[in-house]
Amino acid sequence: MLTRVIQVVETRETAAPATAGELLELVRTGRAATRSQLRALTGLSRTAVTARVSALTNAGLLLIGEELASTGGRPPGALVFNKDAGVVLAVAIGRSRSQLAVLDLDGQELAADSRDHEVGVGPDDLLPDVAQRLTGLLDAAQADRGEPPVLGIGLSLPGTLDSVRGLSIGSPVMSGWDGVELAPYFAGVADAPLFVANDADVLARSELLGGAGGLDDVLVVKASTGLGLGIIADGRVLSGHLGAAGEIGHTVVDAAGDLACRCGATGCLETIAAGWALVTRMAAEGDQGVPVEHVRDLVALALQGDSFARGLLRDSGRELGEVLAVAINLLNPAAVVIGGDMAAAFEFYLAGVRESVYRRSAPLATRDLQFLPAVHGDRAGVVGCGALALDHVLAPVAVDARLAALA
Repeated sequence: MLTRVIQVVETRETAAPATAGELLELVRTGRAATRSQLRALTGLSRTAVTARVSALTNAGLLLIGEELASTGGRPPGALVFNKDAGVVLAVAIGRSRSQLAVLDLDGQELAADSRDHEVGVGPDDLLPDVAQRLTGLLDAAQADRGEPPVLGIGLSLPGTLDSVRGLSIGSPVMSGWDGVELAPYFAGVADAPLFVANDADVLARSELLGGAGGLDDVLVVKASTGLGLGIIADGRVLSGHLGAAGEIGHTVVDAAGDLACRCGATGCLETIAAGWALVTRMAAEGDQGVPVEHVRDLVALALQGDSFARGLLRDSGRELGEVLAVAINLLNPAAVVIGGDMAAAFEFYLAGVRESVYRRSAPLATRDLQFLPAVHGDRAGVVGCGALALDHVLAPVAVDARLAALA
């Protein structure tokens, strides 16, 4: 059956009694661990809670764990979310690399793979290989876990994606991908829905999966070949009207003058601060005896002590900070997280960012502001793709739909 592309509503705005999916959410997030706690939080009767818990245990989503300590009477059985009830697949595709993973329902990697690919490769050339690699990873992961079902697939690309139709609608660095339906390429891997988002959004989602110090209002910078911004507000990732929120790299800045950007415009921030622009400068002005083909090469030189590479990274951070300061004033985040390839040289890059942010931002906006490295490092993109799938397949409405299909 063809892999489906669906968009799940992740919030439930109704006064109706709590559903089984909402009870699972309370257990999964640690807000409840017993039936009595579920009754207290939801106001449901003992009979209603028992029925919903039974539906979840029958579906394998909840387990009855060890009994909890009690001050008196019969100790209640602990309710435990079953992270092994299924898996999700993650596919992070960049300009020159694809990262894949199989994750359990807690977001822990069970198998992973990362490979470079030719810059400019099209979907017909890349995705069949990606599907084959995913199948291999899935076979390896399932062999050790009794073949849990694949509940969803999360995929990211640079640029703007249509999450409903499951395709790219504006990627200046992935020519040939716009308008191409992505789900059919994964039909042979698993009968599971495909969820898509841009690379900055999934980077932000990765921070919600065990990162950002538990903070609810965070700006997540992806500083790599391109520049992007993920926005977390009140614990949720904001994608914007057309999914194009956070396109910070294509903000026109005076310092860029008439420099041509790869998006086709001129004067974009990327022309003076993105990894591709830094690589161009390094090749033209740096040590000619050291080949630099990717921003990762430049970062490696900086970490080895190359002063010119370090200067480029600091300059990039300074230029980004000029624009980032506006976002900080508007959104008042608790933290700015730096991810992407340039985050590997965190201190050099951050020095430039902080310089501009503190000079440009309002004092109140920066009074408690933290700067943090992406918690998942080089794996943040693929972890974020897994989080994208988990956010959808474990949403209460999705769980309720699954239980209805099993009834």
